[in-house]
Amino acid sequence: MTITNIAATGVPERPAKKTLRDHKTSPVTLIIFATLLIAGIVFTCYSLVSDMSGVSFGDTTLVPYILLGVALLIALGFEFVNGFHDTANAVATVIYTNSLPPNFAVMWSGFFNFLGVLLSSGAVAFGIISLLPVELILQVGSSAGFAMVFALLIAAILWNLGTWWLGLPASSSHTLIGSIIGVGVANAMMHGRDGTTGVDWAQATKVGYSLLLSPLVGFFFAAMLLLVLRKLVKAKELYEEPDTNTPPPWWIRGLLVLTCTGVSFAHGSNDGQKGMGLIMLILVGTAPMAYALNRAMPVDHMTQFIAVAQVTEQSLHKYIVQDAPVEPRKILANYVRTKELTTEVLPALAKTTGNIAQQIKEHGTLAKVPTALVSNVRNDMFLASEAIRLLTKDTSLNFDTDTKENLNAFKHQIDDATKFIPLWVKIAVAIALGLGTMVGWKRIVVTVGEKIGKTHLSYAQGASAELVAMLTIGAADMYGLPVSTTHVLSSGVAGTMAANRSGLQMSTIRNLAMAWVLTMPAAMLLSGSLYWLFTHIF
Repeated sequence: MTITNIAATGVPERPAKKTLRDHKTSPVTLIIFATLLIAGIVFTCYSLVSDMSGVSFGDTTLVPYILLGVALLIALGFEFVNGFHDTANAVATVIYTNSLPPNFAVMWSGFFNFLGVLLSSGAVAFGIISLLPVELILQVGSSAGFAMVFALLIAAILWNLGTWWLGLPASSSHTLIGSIIGVGVANAMMHGRDGTTGVDWAQATKVGYSLLLSPLVGFFFAAMLLLVLRKLVKAKELYEEPDTNTPPPWWIRGLLVLTCTGVSFAHGSNDGQKGMGLIMLILVGTAPMAYALNRAMPVDHMTQFIAVAQVTEQSLHKYIVQDAPVEPRKILANYVRTKELTTEVLPALAKTTGNIAQQIKEHGTLAKVPTALVSNVRNDMFLASEAIRLLTKDTSLNFDTDTKENLNAFKHQIDDATKFIPLWVKIAVAIALGLGTMVGWKRIVVTVGEKIGKTHLSYAQGASAELVAMLTIGAADMYGLPVSTTHVLSSGVAGTMAANRSGLQMSTIRNLAMAWVLTMPAAMLLSGSLYWLFTHIF
C-alpha cells in the first residue's frame, strides 16, 4: 500500500485477492508425485508377478502379457484423469476460502481419495460391470472382449481430457457409463440385433436416475442448507466475501477442511470402484487361473458352499415342469440379456447350480479347479448370480420364503467366489486417483471458484456445497450407485449462489448444462465407433 493510494481514496487499499491463474506447483509436490508413481509401478508389477507365479496363460507367446500391460495402463490412466478432472471440485472451496494453501490442499485431497478407494465396498465396481453386454463378459478374454475394454476406456479418457482442457466440470461417471452403453449398442447392431437389446436398460435406468437426480439434490439441498445457516448462525463473517488472503476463523476453517476431506474420501470410495471393476474384467480375461475365481477362499468354506448349492437346486425343482435343457448356459445367457422368462430358465438354473456344486465337490477348493475349467466355472457362477438377481425380483414366480432364502444364500456364496478385488488392485487404483488429484486440478478449480457465481465464494457457501456433496456421494456409495462428484459439487456451488442472490454467470451455467447433456451421447458415439474399429483390428 502506498501513501498516494491512501491520499487518493481516504481508505487503505486492501490486499489483492488470491488468484490461481499464475499458481505454480511446488517442488515438494513434484517430488512426492514422482516417489508415489515409482512406488506404485513397482508394487503393481511385484503383485502381478506374485499372483501369476506358476500360473499359465495357456499361450506361450508374449501377446497376453502385452495385452494385460496395455489394458492395465489404460485403466489406471482413466483413474488418473478422473483424479484431476473430478477431485478438483473437492479442493475448490478450501482453496477459494483460503482454508488451505493450494499445494497442501491437493495433496490432502489425494490422500483421502486414496483411503476412500482402499476402504470401498466394491458394490459400485460390479454394478458398473453388470451394464456390459453379457456375451462380452462371458468372453472377456477374446478379441471382442479386449476391443470392448479398450474402446470404452479410451473413449472415456478422450472425453474427460477434452472437457478438462476447456475447464468444464463434466462427469467422469456420465462419461464411463455412456461409453459402456455405446459398446453395448454397437455390439448388438454388429450381430444383427436391435441396438436397444445390447444394454441392461433396467440397470442403466437405475444408474441414469442417480446421475440425473444427484445434481438436483446438490443444487437444492446446498441452497436450503445455506438458508438454514443464515437463520441459525448469525456470524456475519460466515456469509461475506473474504477480505484478504488470510485464513478464516479456526472453527470455519475446520468445517471447510472437514467437508473437503469428506468429499475426497467419498469420491475415492465411489469413483475409484469404476476402475477397479474394469481392471478385474481385464485380469479375468488375461489370467483366469489367477483371477477368475477367488483362490483365497478357505477350504472349510467349500463344505458350506456345496451344501447351499445342493439345497438351492432342490428348492428350484419344486417349480420345474420340464426336463433341463441340453445347453443351460445358453438359456441363462439369453435370459440375462433379454430379461424374458421362459419355462426353460428354472431348469437351466437348477442344472447349472448342480454343475457348480459338482465341480467344487470334485476338486475340493477353488484353487484346484483345472485351467481348462476355470473360465467355464466362473461363467456358470456369473450367469447363476445374474439369473437369481432377476428371478428374485420377478413377482410372477411366487417363490416361497425358503426358496427365496436359499437362492439369496447361494447368490451370496457365488458372489464371494467371483466378485472379489485383490488388495493390490485397490492400492494401484488409489495411487492413480491420488496422483491425478495432485496435477491438472487448476482448470476445474478456477471454473468452480471463479466462473459459476458472480462473487467470491463465501465460507458458508463453500461449507454448504461440500457438506451436501459429501453426504450425497456417501449415500450413493452405500447403495452401490455411481454418482458424479463433479455435478453434485458444482451444482451445489450454483445453488448457494442462487440462494445468496449473488448472481450466476450464465455463460458458465450454459456450458455446464451443455456438457451434462452432451456427455453421454458423445461418449456413446465415440466408444461405439472405437469398438467397431478395434474389433476389425483385433
